[in-house]
Amino acid sequence: MNGDITISLCMIVKDEEDVLERCIKSVLSAIDEIIIVDTGSKDKTKEIALGLGANVYDMQWQNNFGLARNLAFSKATKEYIMWLDADDVVTEESLQKLLELKKNLDRNVDSVTMIYVLEEDSSGNPTSTLRRNRLVKRGRDFQWIGKIHEYLAVHGNIINSDVSVHHRKIKSSSGRNLMIYEGMVKEGEELSVRDMFYYGNELFHNGHYDKAIEQYNKFLDTKAGWIEDVKTALSNMSECYSANGDNENQLKCLLKAFEHDVPRSDFCCKIAYCFFNRNMIYQAIFWYKLAIDTAPSKDNLSLVNHATYTWIPNIQLCVCYSRLEMYDLANKFNEEAGKFIPDNPMIIHNREFLKDKISNS
Repeated sequence: MNGDITISLCMIVKDEEDVLERCIKSVLSAIDEIIIVDTGSKDKTKEIALGLGANVYDMQWQNNFGLARNLAFSKATKEYIMWLDADDVVTEESLQKLLELKKNLDRNVDSVTMIYVLEEDSSGNPTSTLRRNRLVKRGRDFQWIGKIHEYLAVHGNIINSDVSVHHRKIKSSSGRNLMIYEGMVKEGEELSVRDMFYYGNELFHNGHYDKAIEQYNKFLDTKAGWIEDVKTALSNMSECYSANGDNENQLKCLLKAFEHDVPRSDFCCKIAYCFFNRNMIYQAIFWYKLAIDTAPSKDNLSLVNHATYTWIPNIQLCVCYSRLEMYDLANKFNEEAGKFIPDNPMIIHNREFLKDKISNS
């Protein structure tokens, strides 16, 4: 079969009148069918969806995101399915890449990953990203697994694309996910290893640090978690210990990650900061330099904080060398940081501070 593949856009929504039109219009020219599963909207969400040509299906909400997504997928009729959340956006640049992908995709491909941009700086540059299986062949009948923090279980011929989807949230979920997990625990439901991890995340992000540490330890004790989740659990545990003023266990958590994998830039920066706070400047310098040298590959599937191998270690090295009164080196690293965040007030402040201290040679 020749020609462009056809794509069904599948979404689950509830009270998304503020963002739904923005989302659908951003990708509309690449889509051949829109499937919307509405889980109980009280606003104009369904009216907006219908106005954009969507097929809308009602579903009673059952605290189960995977179930809702699977229903949406079951209604699709095109060759491939693309999924988005209502507060996602495909930029014009990525839309052109998606159209090119649609034109040239080999129909033997079962799934295409796209870059998910979770956070951006003030200039629109991605600062936090990961990859998600975003476009899948409908005939493979891939299923969503999990009530919450669900994932799409795919296998076969999977390729990575340079198409990006940007998450641009307007409103928060106000502890919704934590309430679902707490309901599951109260009802005696056994959590999967993956749910243990994400329950810990919800506790952590809602400020329940002691409970988060307890839950993360349960997850780690299974010794069955995905390696990237293990590292994230240790990183978040270190933040919990830091919030509790337990600097010793904070550092132990960060160093424990190296039992599982090679250094990752965010861990290097956090370890460096631990030493910096103890005024162990040379040790801090070592770890900040290591952070710069540990940039992830472009096909990395884990969550990537791009600042931790670009401007953060460079600007912190500026501070470290200033502490040591090695001002030429401090200036060098400040200017390196400035290549990534040229108009940032920290860069300008450091430049002003150093201008009378550096050599003119």
